[in-house]
Amino acid sequence: MTNSNYIFYKKMIFFLLDEIGLDHSSIELGLKLSLRNNTPLPILLWSYGMLTIDELDKLYSFLFQNIE
Repeated sequence: MTNSNYIFYKKMIFFLLDEIGLDHSSIELGLKLSLRNNTPLPILLWSYGMLTIDELDKLYSFLFQNIE
């Protein structure tokens, strides 16, 4: 993972914690399942019911605004 990817993922995780209000254990589970299933983390969190469709939209808006 490049340094810019690391920073991008770190920003996404802080957004999920601070803005969306997910707890650490949900994010940790999401990351594990995302890697195992080769699925983007936002889609995985939504498909498992950890994010609502509005939260998913908010997350993608944040991600698109922070693409370097």
